[in-house]
Amino acid sequence: MNRPSLLPTPGATASSAGFASSGAASASGAATPGQAQVSQACAAPARGPLTRRTFVAAAGMGALALLLGPSVGCSSSTAADSGNSGDASATGDASGAQAAADRAAAREVVVTMTPSSEPASGFDPLFSWGCGEHVHEPLIQSTLITTNTDLEFQNDLATGYTCSDDGLIWTFTIRDDVRFSDGEPLTARDVAFTINGIRENEAAEADLSMIESAEATDDVTCVLRLSKPFNAMLYTLAVVGIVPEHAYGDDYGTHPIGSGRYLLEQWDQGQQVVLAANPDYYGEKPLMDRVVVLFMEEDASLAAAKSGVADVAYTAATVAKSANVDGYDLLSCATVDSRGISLPCVAPGGQKEDGVQTYETGNAVTCDLALRRAINHAVDRQALIDGVLDGFGAPAYSVSDNMPWASDDMRVEYDPEQEKRILEEAGWALGADGVYERDGVRASFELLYSASDSVRQALANEFANQMANIGIEVTVSGAGWDDIYPREYSTPVLWGWGANSPVELYTLHYGSSSGNYAVYENQAIDAHLDAALAAPAVEDSYAEYQAAAWDGSQGYAPQGGAPWVWLVNVDHLYFKRDGLSVADQKPHPHGHGWSLVNNVDRWSWE
Repeated sequence: MNRPSLLPTPGATASSAGFASSGAASASGAATPGQAQVSQACAAPARGPLTRRTFVAAAGMGALALLLGPSVGCSSSTAADSGNSGDASATGDASGAQAAADRAAAREVVVTMTPSSEPASGFDPLFSWGCGEHVHEPLIQSTLITTNTDLEFQNDLATGYTCSDDGLIWTFTIRDDVRFSDGEPLTARDVAFTINGIRENEAAEADLSMIESAEATDDVTCVLRLSKPFNAMLYTLAVVGIVPEHAYGDDYGTHPIGSGRYLLEQWDQGQQVVLAANPDYYGEKPLMDRVVVLFMEEDASLAAAKSGVADVAYTAATVAKSANVDGYDLLSCATVDSRGISLPCVAPGGQKEDGVQTYETGNAVTCDLALRRAINHAVDRQALIDGVLDGFGAPAYSVSDNMPWASDDMRVEYDPEQEKRILEEAGWALGADGVYERDGVRASFELLYSASDSVRQALANEFANQMANIGIEVTVSGAGWDDIYPREYSTPVLWGWGANSPVELYTLHYGSSSGNYAVYENQAIDAHLDAALAAPAVEDSYAEYQAAAWDGSQGYAPQGGAPWVWLVNVDHLYFKRDGLSVADQKPHPHGHGWSLVNNVDRWSWE
């Protein structure tokens, strides 16, 4: 079904562009089952990520122009500037109410996401869909297992699974009543094909390297053989969508066939995705029949809410309180979306591999243990939350705050006097320029951050200000990731991390891991992490993860090696249209995208 773009066509008003197209789309005829209409060009004239300006250009000078005001050349006396005045506001309210009524009648919802949320390799789990850098439920495909809002495992395709005593053999039994969207049955052979495909694909973002082989012993049994115990594999399998062996090819990412809750109905690359409920889904029937995702820059997302085009529009803490979007509530989702700074722990002169690349390691300043511990005490996290995030966040002490495997020993209170004591007891002395120094080395280092991220920029600058107040000089530098990665092991970097699994904790702290950006290696930490992965049940692993942080004598906690200083957890914020009920959310992982719609099938209109 070639559904017209939901972005307003030139000359259309916001109300006429909204969902009047639904009927026309339905009348245009059904697409081939399991196949999507994929368009390289859309009605909107702009190419690339939509910004507020290109969004308005696509809409013409109708209701959107009245709402957006100066950005399209309107005077400061427009309705947008006055907030709630005049006929324009009344028109906007009326069109918004009508749009909500139309959505409810059609059981459909429109959500905006960041341009980076659009899957570069399409909807293909063998590359990144669902199980890539920013994990989420794949929607189009089914998974062996899934997690609920308490992060407890639940069966999906699997009816059960067992693990051998040595942790090396996992046996999954699967349902025998599931069919792909092309009508073919899903069997254990498809499960094995998917897992082996990820293992063998160098471009796959999911890490299943611990699996040596996946074998279907019959139609309903798949056996996984591991090279080392790794129970955290279950968290990855909970987001790996199963693909059909018989229908997998080079174009699978653009024409996916799955067995999940939704089908890919249309993909206008660079602009929108349309998902339609799978009529043959084996589980509970989705309450939302159609889901439209618009890929937009932050300013365009706000415009889409103000115009009534979007029902749920992502936003940032810097504008959330001041935006004043009539007919919408602010939805704030708790996260494990942590911002933290890696502090290289070794002296310069070494090298470390990150995949196929080899980079220099070490930093002459942050290699000092006392300085790293002092920095942890010197951060006023609440000031960062209030000043940068406008209150929409929480203090971060680790990559996994509030998760079952998190350690209370990671918590460190703001205490600048303690910071001074730690430095001065280690021989650092305040210089004439107000910066600590020792043996000719000044407590001064560069901090890298992603230049395209305004929140990271603000956090980096405020962190530098806080450090300056207590005698540590931090020079902040914004750069692209192509420039940051070659320096990831030698220069402090402000990162964003966080997942609903302990896998990232392992990746960031295991000695030989390429994700150990702080280059802090400790055999006791590695032993605890290995023991956690070897536990007979995931629940039994939590104590070992906590011991890796601090076991009473060593660990990566601030009183131990202190290889990181964690700053804040960033709330995920959305403008949500009145009348839309969004189901309870899992804690959102890093990435402002698809995790929001993990359970979109349980959303409804009131």
